[in-house]
Amino acid sequence: MLAGTVRFQGFDQMGFVGKIGLGLVLASIAAPAMADVKAGVDAWQRGDYPAAVKEWRPAAIAGDADAQFNLAQAYKLGRGVPTDLKQAESWYQKAAAQGHVQASDNYGLILFQNGNRKEALPWIEKSANRGEPRAQYVLGTALFNGDLTGKDWVRAYALMTRASSAGLPQASTTLAQMDQYIPLDQRQKGTALARDLELKSARPQMSAIATADIPPSQSAPQGPGASYPIPGETRPAPAPVRTPPPAPVKPPVKAPPRPVVAAAPPAPAPARSGDWRIQLGAFSEQGRARALWSSLERSVSGLGGLQTFLVKAGPITKLQAGPFATKAQAESQCAAVKRSGQACLAVKA
Repeated sequence: MLAGTVRFQGFDQMGFVGKIGLGLVLASIAAPAMADVKAGVDAWQRGDYPAAVKEWRPAAIAGDADAQFNLAQAYKLGRGVPTDLKQAESWYQKAAAQGHVQASDNYGLILFQNGNRKEALPWIEKSANRGEPRAQYVLGTALFNGDLTGKDWVRAYALMTRASSAGLPQASTTLAQMDQYIPLDQRQKGTALARDLELKSARPQMSAIATADIPPSQSAPQGPGASYPIPGETRPAPAPVRTPPPAPVKPPVKAPPRPVVAAAPPAPAPARSGDWRIQLGAFSEQGRARALWSSLERSVSGLGGLQTFLVKAGPITKLQAGPFATKAQAESQCAAVKRSGQACLAVKA
């Protein structure tokens, strides 16, 4: 990798798990249309995706923004219909034109994924300003590399810090890469800007737990003309439901957690030395870092004899472990960590 260049890290599809939204204009929607959207969501949550699509399509054609967004989700995920990102893009666009916030977020990202990056940038910019972590990750990487826009390392660092704090593991890995290239004074300005962005953002942060089961994937190519994958989901999420008050919004359906097999207590190991460590993430709260370490220590071979380091970087706490005598040893341990689905990066202390 060339010095001063950060690669996008891809995911399978776009969208975080559990994004559930309410319609913006209820008074203008007829009761049967709301019933169709609600019936579709009920079918979706039962796993009857074709029935959900059948309920949503007439309402979407009639102009219901929630139904349009739901139908776009179905085409994006390939649930009840064949996966078709162009159809998903079209329905996101229709809902976004009516002011549907989640549709606007996904429209910019799917434009980017479909190769229309210049057209996508204004949408991604608006989403990033609202505090959408995926958009902050994409825009932060573009600003760092100078792709589609001029380089702005201070803002790039701020956006990547916010995306990392929201729990996006790929943003944490990229933030660690940025630390190697961005001068200290610019990182400090970026950290201060990240605090300002947090205060201005109307979107609540996404917890690290919500993305803990999203495995890292191979880095995508960088540079003009390259095709960048977008952060995304690896399991189906319920679409938004338009329900008349006071019916509550149903929580997202979550897959059961993977069982953790406790490893046998490790034998006492000799004291380690060296100036290499592995970095497992960056968090806005130390408690999240400690919780992640506790989980990984039980499930990943080789971590039991390591010392943990909680490294402060402004409002962020980086979780590191080591030491290792050589970079090769650190990368070997990272390989074992990555097999568990957790991002990992070898760094010099």
